[in-house]
Amino acid sequence: MNEISITILFFANLREIVGTKEVVVDIPGETTVAALKQRIAELYPGLASHMETTLVSVNKEFGFDDEIIPEGAEVALFPPVSGGDGNESGFPTYLAIQEGELDLNQILQQITTERTGATCIFTGMVRAVTERGKAHETQYLEYEAYRDMAEEQLKKVADEIRAQWASVEGIVIIQRIGHLEAGTPTVAIACSAGHRDSGVFEAARYGIDRLKQIVPVWKKEVGPGGEEWIEGEYFPRPGE
Repeated sequence: MNEISITILFFANLREIVGTKEVVVDIPGETTVAALKQRIAELYPGLASHMETTLVSVNKEFGFDDEIIPEGAEVALFPPVSGGDGNESGFPTYLAIQEGELDLNQILQQITTERTGATCIFTGMVRAVTERGKAHETQYLEYEAYRDMAEEQLKKVADEIRAQWASVEGIVIIQRIGHLEAGTPTVAIACSAGHRDSGVFEAARYGIDRLKQIVPVWKKEVGPGGEEWIEGEYFPRPGE
């Protein structure tokens, strides 16, 4: 069987285990995602125990076990998620993966039009004390993203919001990456509409919940007790 060449990207704890972010490998043609995961476990034994929960994307779309990997594909392996401009609706949309600080005044301006009568802005923060498991101190988080895919998934989240809440007009979704100290805002979801009872509260809540499900962003928690990559529990379904 002919072999094909593909690029494999590793993220978060998988990257640390392998010791590199990117490798090029040759695989048999007609190799499925499931077969590739098995092959990766053979090449990198340290990943074997992680393969059951490892997610795969093929050319920036989630890949599933029976999917055939094409020649020249960019394949990414990563743990479950830990949490552009313009759109066809004609209403303002701003989506970004960025390292810089969140400017809430600027966010408000980006979603305000002559029709705006209500806005809802949600921001997530780096907790100084984390209650997950045994309560422990967090000094800072290191956020990492598969940026190209993350930007596409942000657009999907915005499209889903518009599909469910037709009255929502402006949408901003910004996820920060990099080194973030305790007390620092990490993410912002903002929605605007003509009235407060138009779904802006529900839409913003949906936006953050959905971001933490399908947008490939991960965080490493660092504190006096050590460091740990935090993995989510959501496994995307075909079509997501």
